[in-house]
Amino acid sequence: MPKLDPEDAPLKTGSTYPEPYAAMMKGRSSRRLGDLAGLTQFGANLVMLEPGAVASLRHWHQNEDEFAVVLSGALVLVEDEGAFPMAPGEFAAWKAGVPNGHRFENRSDAPASFLIVGTKAPKEVATYSDVDFRMEIEGGREVRHTYRDGSDWQGPR
Repeated sequence: MPKLDPEDAPLKTGSTYPEPYAAMMKGRSSRRLGDLAGLTQFGANLVMLEPGAVASLRHWHQNEDEFAVVLSGALVLVEDEGAFPMAPGEFAAWKAGVPNGHRFENRSDAPASFLIVGTKAPKEVATYSDVDFRMEIEGGREVRHTYRDGSDWQGPR
């Protein structure tokens, strides 16, 4: 396969969260590099955060491992145990099934980016630590939003 250009991956802005969570992702954009390369066993996404932006709601995955490396700028990794400044070249990883809600925040006054790589489980559940929300994913597509107790999500309680 020839060398690929990240600019050839479509630019995706915001998130797939329902409101009001989608609005909280202002200043976040990404490029699905793994999809551009035709990868099927894991995903690789380049995520860019403008100053003040967050990458996601704090979450953890039931069936998928995740690995992230900071590429540019200054980010803060927020996990259950606290907030950790991260610089280019530093990385973090999360094992599937470990309930440690995490996300990256750009608290600086300059853009920042990171690469996130994760397995593609046939069925996945993402649980969100700070809100009563859960997302069920099958075949790489969101199939159901629920509260943590599994009941259908109707909006924030």
